[in-house]
Amino acid sequence: MKSKWAGAAMLGLMVGAAPAYAQQPSMEELMRRIDALQQRVNELERERRPQRPAAVAAPVPAPVPAAPARAAAPRTAPVAAAAAAPAAAPAPRSPEVVRAEVDEALRGSLDGLAMRIPNSDTTVRLYGFLRLTAYQDFNARNPTDAASVQGIPLSGGKTQPGDGDITARSSRFGFDTRTDTGWGRLDTTIEGDFRGDAGADLAYRLRQAFAELTRDDWSYLIGQTNSLWNEGITEALHDATNLNQSFIRQAQIRVTHRFDENWMLQGSIEAPFSDILTSSGARFPTDRFDGGARSAAFDQMPDFLARLTWRDGAEEYVLRGLFRQLSLEPDGAAPGPGTTDRFSGGPSESTFGWGLAAHTRLPLGKWISALGRDELMLMGYYGEGIGRYFAGNTFGQSAITDLSTATRMDYSLESVPTYGGTIGYRRFWTDFVRSTVSYAYARQDFPSSIRFASGTPGALARNREMQQVIANLIWSPFADRPTSRMPFGWLDLGLEYVFSRRDLEDGAAAVGSNGVGHGIANRLLAVGIVRF
Repeated sequence: MKSKWAGAAMLGLMVGAAPAYAQQPSMEELMRRIDALQQRVNELERERRPQRPAAVAAPVPAPVPAAPARAAAPRTAPVAAAAAAPAAAPAPRSPEVVRAEVDEALRGSLDGLAMRIPNSDTTVRLYGFLRLTAYQDFNARNPTDAASVQGIPLSGGKTQPGDGDITARSSRFGFDTRTDTGWGRLDTTIEGDFRGDAGADLAYRLRQAFAELTRDDWSYLIGQTNSLWNEGITEALHDATNLNQSFIRQAQIRVTHRFDENWMLQGSIEAPFSDILTSSGARFPTDRFDGGARSAAFDQMPDFLARLTWRDGAEEYVLRGLFRQLSLEPDGAAPGPGTTDRFSGGPSESTFGWGLAAHTRLPLGKWISALGRDELMLMGYYGEGIGRYFAGNTFGQSAITDLSTATRMDYSLESVPTYGGTIGYRRFWTDFVRSTVSYAYARQDFPSSIRFASGTPGALARNREMQQVIANLIWSPFADRPTSRMPFGWLDLGLEYVFSRRDLEDGAAAVGSNGVGHGIANRLLAVGIVRF
């Protein structure tokens, strides 16, 4: 009550100080205005306190009557403005609205099982697939789901009949991230599968681990990922060891420049791995023999690769090349397993390898509308010392040497020329059913100056020619739900036939008394792949 009378006295002084011609408000009018001011103060105090989400807005006070005198309006306008009704509190949001807002805040910039990390600019995605492979061989026994042409059993001699197996070891999972930074977009990936070598167990192994920064038309990559040489131009269910298919993954530094929507140039410096054929078999820098001795295969400089791509939708033209060094350091090395002998002293030797390859994918419907989405794929290559970059053909045979315990320090090292090509046709029977038929040919021209004794591992690995035919039928019942990682949906079910043949240098003479100089394999596969 004291506050009301104090307000009245203050208001009275203000009115008394007004010009004599102004009509003064009555005491009742003053009291009404004081009540309105007190109510407004109370409302402001309530708004400053923490409000519960479901709080109901305070009632709006009735407007204060205007002063009867014309001259009193300018003095009472500020009072009336202070007593104006406050803005209504926001209406409570429904659970559906809140959920939609949360979903939008967590929505990532990657498709699939992805989400944005709260309070950050980073999206994380989990991806991969579960793969079940069943196969049956109809020639000699070859107990692996990833049989390479260069290692199929030779015909003749004492061999077991073909067998079959069922495995899920090719199943794969990984996660990647995408972050907007002040330097550009940063993408990272870590990926692995269960194809590690652990005897009967399925060991997890690292496939890829890299980071790539993209800014404008440039990208910079470091880590382990697919080589710039890699290309599998035809779709096959047979896992990763097909003729003329490259699938090397290794540590590297890569730079990419995009000239426009179609042209892209890439260059990389990649990890070396000298693979050299000896009379006792292929030798690699990672070999470790009895007593801890290492092989003579040696790495001295990285590999250099480049790739030029033109792409417009499904149409593509690619040119790729590589340059590398292969080296031998015999001092202190062992010639092979099963011996305690060591090389002592002696010169090192090195040779260079290089290769060129080109391929194209042609969407035939672009020129013949009746062929719809059908594709024709063509690839050809030539190189010297590029063995491991075609691991299904010539892994371990980039170069050849006659270094042995017999020759000691009097030896040579020569890169092996190789060339070949692949042609494939993919037919889309419907949007959900497709087939691929392909033929691949590869040849190696070993130098005539180096010969291995009949029956030795080196002689049995010198494949002069290799051929492969693949035909499959794949059903993708969810092909109408594609994403960037799942162009034919999340499920593939397929059947595939694989024919392979290899012919040895020197034919039957390379084998000796047992068998003939070639091997033939016929395999039937059934595969199911569930992606996520």
